[in-house]
Amino acid sequence: MTINLTQIKQELFPGLRGIEGKYDMIPAQWKKYYEIGTSEMAIERTSEMAFVGLAVIKSEGQPTSFDNAAGDRFVYNQEHVEVGLGYAITRKAIADNLYKSQFQPSNLGLMESFDQTKEILAANLLNTAGTYNPSIGGDGMSLVNTAHPVDNGTYANRPTTDLDFNEAALEAANIQIRTGFVDQRGLKIFARARKVLVPAQLEYVMARVWHTELRPGTTNNDAHAIHATGSFSEGYEILDFLTSPFAWFVLTNRKGLLYLQREAFETDMQIDWYTDNLLCKAYERYSFGYYNPRCIWGTLPTA
Repeated sequence: MTINLTQIKQELFPGLRGIEGKYDMIPAQWKKYYEIGTSEMAIERTSEMAFVGLAVIKSEGQPTSFDNAAGDRFVYNQEHVEVGLGYAITRKAIADNLYKSQFQPSNLGLMESFDQTKEILAANLLNTAGTYNPSIGGDGMSLVNTAHPVDNGTYANRPTTDLDFNEAALEAANIQIRTGFVDQRGLKIFARARKVLVPAQLEYVMARVWHTELRPGTTNNDAHAIHATGSFSEGYEILDFLTSPFAWFVLTNRKGLLYLQREAFETDMQIDWYTDNLLCKAYERYSFGYYNPRCIWGTLPTA
């Protein structure tokens, strides 16, 4: 349906004090937890490789052991989505509108709409982190899982029992990342927690845990161990588009969450020759995905 005089009838008469409805949007959050790149392909693919395993003790006079099991293990796919939106407004609605400076027919918020859509799509990867997405592929497990496969074993980027957010849970996350993350051949890797991601509902809990010199929530004169050890070096981020009020995540020093821009945001407008309607539309093409689950640790409690 075209935007017409009926839909802007208040703007057709003088004496209107003002027009309300345009709001400040939340500043971009997705850039704070995604690696950003560009793409020239319809689908981008990342292969996870296995290199050699542990060295083997050699007995005197005996041959050296050979490890020929290196090679491809898993392929992660990232297919771009098209995002588009437009509207049409009649010539009479444009001409008879007395408040064009406040209700501009060529600017009814397409940029704001696209920005928030991008935030939702970015957060969706975390909101569905416990569900395997076959279109991404990879190791056949959900983004956060207790059993990501490696040669002759598994590693976990999720606790066996999901943890409510508190100081002890933060420590447990840090320990699991540091001691449990391995490469495809089972060798320990240099993995460290760097940033905590929590929903708005946990902001005040996070503040109480984080912004204290001594151990939070006790009368003891203990050191605040998280600060003393330099854990979570990049602090924390409150994400407004996480849908669970209980789930929370930790970013590690390993890269893996990836935003790829295929075609940049663009707008266009033209007059329809048959109707004289003004047609405005916008378009963008991009994708949010991941190529290494070791980039994140997550827990998904439900209460």
